[in-house]
Amino acid sequence: MTSTMNDVDRAHMQTAICLAERGLGQTWPNPSVGCVIVTRNNVVGRGWTQPGGRPHAETEALRRAGDAAHGATAYVTLEPCAHQGQTPPCAQALIDCGISRVVVALEDPDPRVNGGGIKMLREAGIKVELGVCKDEALTVTGGFLNRVSNSRPHVTLKLATTLDGRIATKSGDSEWVTGEAARSSGHMLRANHDAILVGARTAAEDNPTLTCRLPGLNGRSPVRVVVDGRMRLPLTHELVTSAGETPTWLFAFSETPQNSDRRKAYQAAGVQILDIPPDTDGNPDLTSVLNDLAAKGITRLLVEGGGVIAAAFLEFGFIDEVFWYRAAKIVGGDGLPAIAGMGIERLRDANCLNRLYVECVGDDIVERYSVTG
Repeated sequence: MTSTMNDVDRAHMQTAICLAERGLGQTWPNPSVGCVIVTRNNVVGRGWTQPGGRPHAETEALRRAGDAAHGATAYVTLEPCAHQGQTPPCAQALIDCGISRVVVALEDPDPRVNGGGIKMLREAGIKVELGVCKDEALTVTGGFLNRVSNSRPHVTLKLATTLDGRIATKSGDSEWVTGEAARSSGHMLRANHDAILVGARTAAEDNPTLTCRLPGLNGRSPVRVVVDGRMRLPLTHELVTSAGETPTWLFAFSETPQNSDRRKAYQAAGVQILDIPPDTDGNPDLTSVLNDLAAKGITRLLVEGGGVIAAAFLEFGFIDEVFWYRAAKIVGGDGLPAIAGMGIERLRDANCLNRLYVECVGDDIVERYSVTG
């Protein structure tokens, strides 16, 4: 059976989405975009946004296609930019190379684009089609769209627990809950996010490095974020002493003295202090945390705990998806829960999740959920 044009378009756009995934965690504040140049159903050029956000995907794909781009179709996961930045507009580059048709998965809400790229292409006589593989493209580009439209990054909660939802025994022993394969999978999650966040208590008790330690991906470690309103993180902590190697941001209450010796010591070690107000309960204002991260260009945030910070993000509706790693172990009710109490009395008030998939990771399993309410 001969494939319809829609089938062909979907296949090439899915390739572009896979290319875009390669840039996750490396392109912020720019989105990670994929582009495929096709002529007579043959791929002649492929590109994805390069580390740091430039060159853009279209530029890379056109460079590789060369003269073969003339008369070809371009598949792009996000609307080509229309503004002059550090590089010329991608829409103009597509026009100049003689592209005859552009298939776009998602429109770009950035005020500098916001339909301008599509308009530029159409005014040049290029046929433009929108919405192909839109939902699939959102899984890659959703963080950027969220940052632009809602002033906060896409937030992923990652949990690694026993079957009964515990992250440690009653004595605090937590090494290791899951096996090596699951831990490697978790490190890949880190590599695909712009920043990773923990609360002050988890940081102090577990002394995590919060880096990506997979072979060949050491340079893909995300920005490390600690929510520590009263600046209790020890100055000898790994996150402080290695801040010169891996960017580390600490959210502290704005009411703490600006010229305190402790603040100066953090800064001397390379830790960047970001001031936030307390909320009405005296806890760090998570809305301010997310707004500030978005303002600094973070599009994808991975929350790794502990239980108090996980509960707070869930309670305020800030979690977009969950990766839950489960080991075939049971430690009982006196173990440390992955999510602290949230004061929910009725099941209808519970956070509802939509399971996207389940798979085995070594001896453990991982479940991926989107949060629906």
